[in-house]
Amino acid sequence: MLEDMRLFSMIVEHTSLNKAAERLNLSQPALSRRIARLESELEVDLFRRIGKRLELTAAGQLTYEFALELRRFHGSYLQKLNAFKSAEAPIATIGASLTTLQTTLPALITAMTEKHPNLEIKAVTGKSHEITTLVKERKVDFGLVASSVEDDASITSLPLFDDHLILVLPRTHFILERTQFEVDDLNGLPMILFAPGTWYRTLTDQLFRRHNLKPDVRMEIDSFEAIIRLLSACRAGTLLPKSYLREQVLKDNDLYLVRIPELEETKRTTSLIHGDPAWLAPSTRYLIEETRAYFARNQTTI
Repeated sequence: MLEDMRLFSMIVEHTSLNKAAERLNLSQPALSRRIARLESELEVDLFRRIGKRLELTAAGQLTYEFALELRRFHGSYLQKLNAFKSAEAPIATIGASLTTLQTTLPALITAMTEKHPNLEIKAVTGKSHEITTLVKERKVDFGLVASSVEDDASITSLPLFDDHLILVLPRTHFILERTQFEVDDLNGLPMILFAPGTWYRTLTDQLFRRHNLKPDVRMEIDSFEAIIRLLSACRAGTLLPKSYLREQVLKDNDLYLVRIPELEETKRTTSLIHGDPAWLAPSTRYLIEETRAYFARNQTTI
């Protein structure tokens, strides 16, 4: 039926049996017989013949809409099938937790598209457990999450790098007059924090409870970039993942990193997660290895 639907849609789109037959390199009688056979199988008339002109019936219009959907799904199927024939993936869909999306994914996408100019990367964001579900349901090729998934046998976790929190302050902040810093210096400190709900904020809250700290929280924002830009204006500090704090970010915003030993204990491992290896296309396996190699090369700058 797939081929008959293709022939039928060609007639509709060329508005003429003769033109469609010519385009398909078929004789008009042969094409007429194919359409007659399709109408017989479906037990409906697809065209209303008015003189030399063909007009779709209501059933014909419905069938044409189905033919278009069939064409789209067939094209999508062939595209996905091609991934099993080549290590070069035309499209990769990556699931990323919100923190990972802001910290590590931009640089990874830049590196991968520079190496593979024809690669189209799509990103789906969500909380870590949501990304895990997408991986299990094969709605993304693989996921990047700021955790590991050890309690689900259907998920493979590959550690990429370790991350921890660092205190970030404007260079003009009065506290920088000190030469030594302790975790207690966070008590009462004006701060802008990430909105609740991510591993990063969870680590931050755990740190505060563990050391009985009560900072002066001025704002809660779900964007690292917005936090960075507001620090100087609000004369506040923040705790951000080390992976986000590239040298250029600090330079552009005139910021300073304050290293406090207790903050380095807030370690979290960012992992690549994927599902059953038997379902991975060769192109996906290749991109997974590329991703692991990328983070291995950049460990010193993360």
